[in-house]
Order: sequence, then C-alpha cells, then structure tokens
Amino acid sequence: MHHPRTPKLAGKVALVTGASRGIGRAIAQRLAAEGATVVVAARSLEHSANMSGTLAETVALIEQAGGRAIPLAADLCNAAERDALPARAAQVAGGLDILVNNAGVADYSRVEDMPLEVYERTLDHYLRIPFALCKASIPLMRQRGAGWIVNLGSVTALPPLKPYDDFARAGGISVYAAAKAALARFTQGPAAELEADDIAVNLVAPSTAILTPGAARYIPDDYPTERVEYLAETALALCHLPASERTGLLTHSLHFPLSAGLTVHSLDGRDILPAPVLPPYAHPGIEAVSG
Repeated sequence: MHHPRTPKLAGKVALVTGASRGIGRAIAQRLAAEGATVVVAARSLEHSANMSGTLAETVALIEQAGGRAIPLAADLCNAAERDALPARAAQVAGGLDILVNNAGVADYSRVEDMPLEVYERTLDHYLRIPFALCKASIPLMRQRGAGWIVNLGSVTALPPLKPYDDFARAGGISVYAAAKAALARFTQGPAAELEADDIAVNLVAPSTAILTPGAARYIPDDYPTERVEYLAETALALCHLPASERTGLLTHSLHFPLSAGLTVHSLDGRDILPAPVLPPYAHPGIEAVSG
C-alpha cells in the first residue's frame, strides 16, 4: 500500500518578505507546496510601485496549486510597520516558524556618484530590515520550540575577480555588495546565538544571476541567467532540518543542490528538474557546502 509522503513543512507557518514577485514569490510558492501556510508580505496588496507582480497574484498562484497563503501589506522602510510584521504574521496564521528575508530594491551607483540617501536605503534594505525582522521573530519562534531564518544573499558579496571586468569597473555594485557581505556575516552570528534554541539561521544566494522584475534593468539581454527553482529548492532545504544539523550556512542556488544531493522540484512541487549545471562563469570563490 502506498503511503503519501508527509509534506516537509506540514503545520508550519512561514513569513516571506518581498513576495509579490521574483525570488520572494518563488520561495513562497515552493514552501507552500511543501505544506506551509505562507504569509506573503510586500508594500501593497493589489498594486505595484513600478514593476509587474502583486501579492494578490502570488496568493492566487499558491491557491491554484492547492496551497495556503495569507497576504499582509507592510512597508518595511516604515519602522513601526517593519517591527510589527512578524507578530501580525503570527496572529493571522497562528504562530511563526520560518522567516525569509528577501525584500529589497537594489540601487547601483559608483561610490563617488551615489547620493547618501541611496547608501542609507541600501543598508536599510539589506542589513537593518533583516536585523529588525530577526529580532522580532526570534521570541515567536522560541515559543514554538524551533525556527528557521533564511536571508537572501548575493554572489556580489565575493570580491571582484581580476583583471576587473566592465561590471566591476562601472556597474556601481560596491555598496549593495558590501551590504550583502555584511548580511552573510550577520547570518552566521545569530546561527551561533540561537543554535541551543533550535533556531537555524542560513543564507541562500543565486550562484549566478536570476532574471526577476527587480533585477531586469541591470542584467544585459544576452546574459545567461539561471532558473529560480534551484534557489527556491535550496531555500526550502534550509527550512526544515534541526539547527544542530544545518545552521550558519552560506549557500548558493546551483552549488548547494549538487553538493547536498538535493532533488530540485518545480515551484508547485509536482515536477522534477534536471540537476543544476555549474557554468564556467560562476565565481570560483563560491564554496560548495552541503551542511
């Protein structure tokens, strides 16, 4: 007799920020496909500032695949809305087990040309907001006896290769990259602080580049991009093992499924994708971790 597999995240509640499009939406879909109730957050429910994608569409996609999602509007640049979001998520969904810090808008500019407010906003999106959401989520996870925090990193946190290419020279990535490098080290800190509470803290980054509405303006038309499913599968893998088994990892979307032997599924969990292939242009400084 065939026993249906229990979904990995059955009974769990996840909060995913920046879930109206792109990587945040994909992670929300994949977690929902594994049985989590996913609270999807973005600035507004029905309309988008200047890009395609809304929370309402994300919820519809998850529900069409048989999953459960609850939308919450929150402007994370507003300190009061930011700090209240994890408690609101726990209230509407009955608790909080998983936090995915994905939200943020990248603004690239060479250092000498970057307005101070753009610098401040970059640090806000990629360091202050993840810190504040972690801080507000930890007590809620402790109440549940365990938890998982996943931060979204970037391969730009690694140093540019020499001889410098055009992107390193003129792409304006320096401040964004520095914030993502800080986020990586930040991830490893609470991983140590919270291991005894069985709260895992990990990071996932694209191995190369993923074409999303937010990144489209920075990716050349002829640049090969990777499918978001590999990152979503990696994020899922960081959301279910006890902290004693998997915490403090800095993972990359194509490298981790290979080194950890993951089977990569479609976002709705129904189809199996081919094993990832590491392209020759992937940064050689990425360390393969299997955690």
